[in-house]
Amino acid sequence: MEEMALPDGLDDHELNQALHEAQIEREAAEREAFLQHVRELIWQETKRRLNIAPDQRPHSPNVLNPVSPAAKRLHLTHLEVASDVVGVMHPLTAEIAARAGRAGAGYPELGEAAGGISRQAARKRWPDAANTQWNLYTLTGPEHPHGAGVALYRSREKAISRGLYAVRQGQATTGGTFAAAVSDSTRAVVWACHFDPLTYDAVEVSLPESLQTVPAAGSQEHTDWLHSWARHVDGLT
Repeated sequence: MEEMALPDGLDDHELNQALHEAQIEREAAEREAFLQHVRELIWQETKRRLNIAPDQRPHSPNVLNPVSPAAKRLHLTHLEVASDVVGVMHPLTAEIAARAGRAGAGYPELGEAAGGISRQAARKRWPDAANTQWNLYTLTGPEHPHGAGVALYRSREKAISRGLYAVRQGQATTGGTFAAAVSDSTRAVVWACHFDPLTYDAVEVSLPESLQTVPAAGSQEHTDWLHSWARHVDGLT
């Protein structure tokens, strides 16, 4: 792809603006080239299903007599192939959106990545993709049995930052917070830390597999999980 020539005599602001516009045009051209490649793949698969060699006519779906039986068969097969692609794309985009959500992406970011749709449209399209809540669990007290707390946040980053702050500040007072963990709406632990007396700071850690899912609150399994987590942290510190 040819580079766009920029006019001479531009000041810094004009140059940055021109470079930005050139980048947008280049990305649009690359996206169109990609889409054209997808269209060509669909067309070639259509010909394959009709036992037409790639180098044989028709070379385009628009060259046949529009009312001929051959055109009808070709267009129906073309529609079949395109529908197969759409059928694959729906679950694929849902799977990708869910992975992005688990990585911390919110609905505004999902909407932007999906062609600039609104946050509301992204939530409607993938209602379970992005987490709507993040639970911050904390352990307190210098000795066993430790106290436990939980707080609800709408932002992954906010929950983690509050957990770090609580652990760092908690050690300054007797009975303060000495460990924290954040789980997503599926109750999977996505982050954890504890106070390290050697560095006198919070250190981020990965919990063992047996602690990576938080049981439902109010259950005996949840109480057992808290006790196991506390014993695990006590063993580390």
